[in-house]
Amino acid sequence: LAYSKPRLATFWYYAKVELAPPTPAEIPRAVDSMKAMVRAFQSGRLAQLTVKEALRNGLVATEVLMWFYIGEIIGKGGLIGYNV
Repeated sequence: LAYSKPRLATFWYYAKVELAPPTPAEIPRAVDSMKAMVRAFQSGRLAQLTVKEALRNGLVATEVLMWFYIGEIIGKGGLIGYNV
């Protein structure tokens, strides 16, 4: 109990911050960043990414995809198929 109490407090602190839904002020910033990403793709700037930036972008995309899959599993109530 003494071992896990400070670690759980740290976990809950970061969970509240990281897993909170976006505020109304954050939504326009997200839309602007998506527009900038589309412009970068169209202009060919993505071909000039460093390996570190490309790896980071790939990891973020993988994380988003995994959260989608986890949501699907929770929604289905199981790993395989839907109950129809």
